Amino acid sequence: MKFADSCARPSQALKCAVAEAKLELAEDVDIPSRRVLITGATGLLGRAVFKEFNQNNWNAVGCGYRRAQPKFEQINLLDSVAVHEIIRDFQPHVIVHCAAERRPDVVESQPDAASQLNVAASGNLAKEAAGIGAFLIYISTDYVFDGTNPPYKETDIPNPLNLYGKTKLEGEKAVLENNDGAAVLRIPVLYGEVERLEESAVTVMFDKVQFSNKSANMDHWQQRFPTNVKDVATVCRQLAEKRMLDPSVKGTFHWSGNEQMTKYEMACAIADAFNLPSSHLRPITDCPVMGALRPRNAQLDCSKLEMLGIGQRTPFRAGIKESLWPFLVDKRWRQTVFH
Repeated sequence: MKFADSCARPSQALKCAVAEAKLELAEDVDIPSRRVLITGATGLLGRAVFKEFNQNNWNAVGCGYRRAQPKFEQINLLDSVAVHEIIRDFQPHVIVHCAAERRPDVVESQPDAASQLNVAASGNLAKEAAGIGAFLIYISTDYVFDGTNPPYKETDIPNPLNLYGKTKLEGEKAVLENNDGAAVLRIPVLYGEVERLEESAVTVMFDKVQFSNKSANMDHWQQRFPTNVKDVATVCRQLAEKRMLDPSVKGTFHWSGNEQMTKYEMACAIADAFNLPSSHLRPITDCPVMGALRPRNAQLDCSKLEMLGIGQRTPFRAGIKESLWPFLVDKRWRQTVFH
């Protein structure tokens, strides 16, 4: 299994956690009664979702695969027995399914493995959630649309251009076929507090921005809406809490940042946030010819969630400064950036 964010059998750690919970109950310690299971909890989005629930009076258990232990449960989501056992043992009220192969070019090169994780594992998880009456939130993507007629509402007909978008759309169908009370949350390109710059298509640009002695070509064709993982995590929690009060909260939803930028514009904004030069960045306005096809503009209409009073948006400049601060090479800039 090569995917870092997919979730070995329920471990001794989970048994210990259950035992400790019982012990704490015996000692009259307050344990949150609402339980949430997060898949892909080692990934960029999963970490933020785990933190958001954990800090807001939820009993959160995260699972991952290669990077799981010691903080999270190590679960292979393709092992249906292991998935059944952790759900049976933990009895979550909510499951947030963040685990996926989300890199379009990797999906193109490893289609079978990507389909197993993005489609088959998602359908099985939905079935298991339905079996215990848990509310499943399946994280999907704006890449289910072809980008020719934005903005897109939840009711618009998907038409994915690449295999990644196709597998995520098939995953949506598998989830809703196996669990009609589930929710699908489509989101665009993400950034946030990365462990390494390559974790996000936004933050990966930082080295090109910082090393201004070398000119760098930046895409200025595809229109993106960079979205902070903290905001998506808040939306997941708000959606879960709304559902606890109202069983009609289900189906497909969209969430996105509202600042439209190409990668070139993002790079310039990053440079500006850190008072770095940007004259070495070169905008490329041609449609990219390398890699998987991308939609030109797959802007998501988020009014459905907004009407429910759900949502949070971090301004890009503030969010990216917070995310990239630890990776700033020239520490002399720290004085000017923050003081």
